[in-house]
Amino acid sequence: MTERPRAIIFDWDNTLVDTWETIHEALVATLRRMGHQPWTLAETKSRVARSLRHSFPALFGARWEEARGIYLESYAAIHLERLAALPGAATMLATLHDAGYYLAVVSNKTGASLRTEAAHIGWDGYFRRLVGAGDARADKPDPACFAFALDGSGIVPGRSVWYVGDTALDMESAHRAGLTGVLLGKPHSPPAELAKFPPDLRFPGCDAFVRHLGAM
Repeated sequence: MTERPRAIIFDWDNTLVDTWETIHEALVATLRRMGHQPWTLAETKSRVARSLRHSFPALFGARWEEARGIYLESYAAIHLERLAALPGAATMLATLHDAGYYLAVVSNKTGASLRTEAAHIGWDGYFRRLVGAGDARADKPDPACFAFALDGSGIVPGRSVWYVGDTALDMESAHRAGLTGVLLGKPHSPPAELAKFPPDLRFPGCDAFVRHLGAM
């Protein structure tokens, strides 16, 4: 029997908001300026999960910090005008907040971009902590970012903390931190990757997730 959560921590990109096109456009601009062949959208969806400080050194070698600057500049120029909530996400967050759950976000998006987006969409008041890449000692899948998200709450990482995401990396992160892993919506990872760290729970959308919590 899955334990009722004391805290619910969400991934951000493509769990609560639709940002694939924005991420892809900024990444293509970066690849081109760095002299690389641009990726297709399908390649972006299958290859983007880790933070820039984890993924860019392998892509760009010694010039990874230059590439990081290009990406962040490209992303910042377009992300707010395109930011859109995924279906049911706004109602879900309002319902969970009103029910008294401790809510937080742990994302591999940079912390500044994450908090700017949360404020822009009007959701920053729902979350006790918005933790992005670079905010904690280490980024996902390291457990440090989850401990940081719960710091000061009196809640310790464990099975009563649910981490809700859309990728295999999210489920790996939950596993490494000892949390309950929840897959929400269409997974953005191949089945073989998800099989390495299977979710404890999975729901087709936000409405089903809220109904499940209400029935516990």
